[in-house]
Amino acid sequence: MSSMATMPDETAVFGEPKYWQLRTSLLKAIDEDFNSGDILPNERDLAARFGVARATLRHALEQLELEGRLVRKRGAGTTVAGPRVDVSLGADGEGWPGVDLRDREVIDCATVPVTDEFADTLKGRPSALVHRLRRRQFSMRQVVGLECLYVSRAVVPSLSTRVPNFERASLMLRQLRGHRLEGRHRAVELAVAEAEEARYLERPPGTAVLVVTTTYTALGRTAAVTVATYRADTCRLAFAEAGPTALRPAS
Repeated sequence: MSSMATMPDETAVFGEPKYWQLRTSLLKAIDEDFNSGDILPNERDLAARFGVARATLRHALEQLELEGRLVRKRGAGTTVAGPRVDVSLGADGEGWPGVDLRDREVIDCATVPVTDEFADTLKGRPSALVHRLRRRQFSMRQVVGLECLYVSRAVVPSLSTRVPNFERASLMLRQLRGHRLEGRHRAVELAVAEAEEARYLERPPGTAVLVVTTTYTALGRTAAVTVATYRADTCRLAFAEAGPTALRPAS
């Protein structure tokens, strides 16, 4: 949660900012009077209802948007967000990245120079080439994640450039899953979205995100690395021992 400066007249008893008190009142009203997808009254009416200045109201609404409770779009008003999405990080088949692309939108699948970040991991020179698949993950028509998969050419030697991105991605994933997975390591961290990530996630730069980095080992080496970036305001990571990786609304 980002810290926000408050004016002296915004501070109430016990040092609690007025906007935070208003946030609590708004949350109670949302839970009692509104359903997911409902449009809130306009700012003028809300400010009058709660007896606060519009600047204080905007502060509270911005906070609730950061928390994923509201969705604010220019020209469409402020709506109540749906429930958080559980992103299951359980085992997926043999453990390789999933082949099923039905809930994913392929951005591109190409052979590109490896980035400095993964050159050592994939045991390649900084100028070496790797296969990269980028795809967005959706739930209920809303983008919730961006996945970047980097695959060593020692594992998947080549990709056809004569087929569309979607088909190329499917072929690469099937070749990858043809190898026996020897190991997998996963790390999770909290970060903020850079400009390009934010654009694909349809959020402003600096948005809080959950980054899941997974390394896959095959043929005695790191065969692939996946960096999955999920919207922290929308997603909740669920760890499971088994079962397919899936997206479902949180209860």
